[in-house]
Amino acid sequence: MDNLDLARWQFAITTVYHFLFVPITIGLSAIVAGYHSAWVRTRKPGYLRLTKWLGKLFTINFALGLVTGIVQEFQFGMNWSDYSRFVGDIFGAPLAFEALLAFFLESTFLGLWIFGWGRIPEKLHAWTMWIVHIGTVLSAYFILAANSFMQNPVGYRFNPESGRAEMADFVAVLVNKVQLVTFPHVILSSYMTGGAVVVGVALWHYLRRGPIADRDREMYRKAVRVGAIVSLVASLGVVVTGDLQGKVMTEVQPMKMAAAEGLYRTEKSAPFSILTIGSLDGQDATRIIEVPGLLSFLGTGSFGGEVKGIRDVQADYQQKYAGNPRTADQATNYVPNIPTTYWTFRLMMGVGFVSMALSALALWATRKGTTPPSGRWWRHVVIWSPLLPVFAISFGWIFTEVGRQPWIVFGEMTTANGVSPSVPAWSVLVSMAVYTLLYAALMVVEVKLFLKYTRVGAEPADTDTPAESGEDKPLVFAY
Repeated sequence: MDNLDLARWQFAITTVYHFLFVPITIGLSAIVAGYHSAWVRTRKPGYLRLTKWLGKLFTINFALGLVTGIVQEFQFGMNWSDYSRFVGDIFGAPLAFEALLAFFLESTFLGLWIFGWGRIPEKLHAWTMWIVHIGTVLSAYFILAANSFMQNPVGYRFNPESGRAEMADFVAVLVNKVQLVTFPHVILSSYMTGGAVVVGVALWHYLRRGPIADRDREMYRKAVRVGAIVSLVASLGVVVTGDLQGKVMTEVQPMKMAAAEGLYRTEKSAPFSILTIGSLDGQDATRIIEVPGLLSFLGTGSFGGEVKGIRDVQADYQQKYAGNPRTADQATNYVPNIPTTYWTFRLMMGVGFVSMALSALALWATRKGTTPPSGRWWRHVVIWSPLLPVFAISFGWIFTEVGRQPWIVFGEMTTANGVSPSVPAWSVLVSMAVYTLLYAALMVVEVKLFLKYTRVGAEPADTDTPAESGEDKPLVFAY
């Protein structure tokens, strides 16, 4: 492998790892804020107990997401200096807003929430978690704005004297058409994930055998239902926004949609295949199971719409971009990795639908008046409920980024032209190995802490408030 291959692997490993924590953080912050507000309004002890319990799980996840996210920005200078030099004036602006506004907002008010128990007014204290949630959403918006520029560059002009792209319209960058469909899709996916996490951890306590107070079992039953409702409602929004996103993607990146289907020839009423077998040379594909017209609907909104094939798009790109040294790929090949793009697209949707089904099953099994279901297979529901939406979102991001290749900025710079030319392959390999081992250790810490406080469950009712316990320490961390 050369430095380009290794730099791509390193960024892929660190990005996918970091993104495991992002949707859980966004989704759980909203649910914790909701429970905290419900306790302030109703004074029901169960709401406060769930606030503190889920708040611990949220904080553990937030901390790991923070640590792993810092590494991302370092890599732009370490391994992608030519990319940073070319587009830094534009790409850096939303990232600066994310760091200076969103990150400081969420981190500051999270500190107030953690250490504010018994120290600040209750209503204000509940609002601090809502502000944390707003900060996570703003953070996602600015980061997605930067990524959307890479997918569909707008609001810039190219300066031939400096050889760099320069900001021309920051508002255009923030309201990029790709951004306007990607942002709600990601946020709703995060709510879906946060709800599913609540389903998994609360369902474990609801189903477990042994001594458990009736009021505790009822509390966990209601928590399962809240998580399932949040997850199901959000998942319906994910389907709608995903449909809109597919149409915008077909408009601005026709190669990505063609690669998602393995569609080599332009077709009207293009079918969507459930299974396709590609030729050994990667130049053709045979559909095995297909739904007529569905790909055209996903891409154009019409079952009879035309979807361009890989070969036609490749010919168009060769004619349009091959003469530019920034956009001419090493082999003038503008086709992404077809198997990866094809299967991650289907895994994203398939795993997402299974996650929806598990949430619906949990909602049905916790109806009022029913007894906790028994059976070993319910353990799989507990385990897979929080994991499946995380996997679905990860597959979606892999599809989004792999399907954009060979572009690092679509139509303006290929990935091969964005890598740091002076960084040797051995240097990238060493840093990749260090990061991978470090992240593996952090994953062990994350899983152990998360499982530990999941098993502990909500604190007993007699420590619901600092006033009752006679303490003013932050009970969220009163281990």
